[in-house]
Amino acid sequence: VRDVTTGRSRGSRGDGKSRRRWKEKILEILAEIQAPLSLLTLRLCNWFLLKLLNRLFLSVQLHRGQLEMVLRAARTPDVPLVFLSTHKSQLDGLLLSFLLFSQGLGVPRVTVDSRVCSPRLRALLARLGGIFLPQGTEQMPSDQDEGLPGAVLATYVEEVLRSRQPLLIFLEEPSVALRLSAPARHWLALVYQAVRDGVVPDVLLVPVGIAYDVVP
Repeated sequence: VRDVTTGRSRGSRGDGKSRRRWKEKILEILAEIQAPLSLLTLRLCNWFLLKLLNRLFLSVQLHRGQLEMVLRAARTPDVPLVFLSTHKSQLDGLLLSFLLFSQGLGVPRVTVDSRVCSPRLRALLARLGGIFLPQGTEQMPSDQDEGLPGAVLATYVEEVLRSRQPLLIFLEEPSVALRLSAPARHWLALVYQAVRDGVVPDVLLVPVGIAYDVVP
């Protein structure tokens, strides 16, 4: 991030006012990507989700063998977890977050496509662990220079992995099954870049998923 701001500030005086302006821009981009987790909102959402599950579904079945594999992976020392999932419905992110949180794995950071969210929904999902591609990177190929937004996003992903926060990436859009979506390609490229640059020695890719008899 410093390299990008230094390159763009070349020719101008690096005074305190200029640094303040860059810091404000960086914080604005960071606010587009994520928001601080709200424990109160998480607890309320978990309570509401239990009520919703009882209304929507006759039963919810958990595969104990697969859950044990996920818990065993979580016990691997000093290796961050990256969960990869297909995307059957818009409920998947909430359901998987609820499941992982209830099993003591912490609140995962869940990639969300901002194009399908209203501003209010986006603000709520961000408080529950949702993360978004900042404006200026969504439509751009991941191997292209994205300037300051791309630098802040790359640094953010590095910090998530370094601090061993679980990361959940949806590989496709609900309407287009079996096809890697552009946002998923972007997030995966950032994870790969972090490993390649030695930010973390390795990551553990863990497939997770939800199957529905009838997709809600």
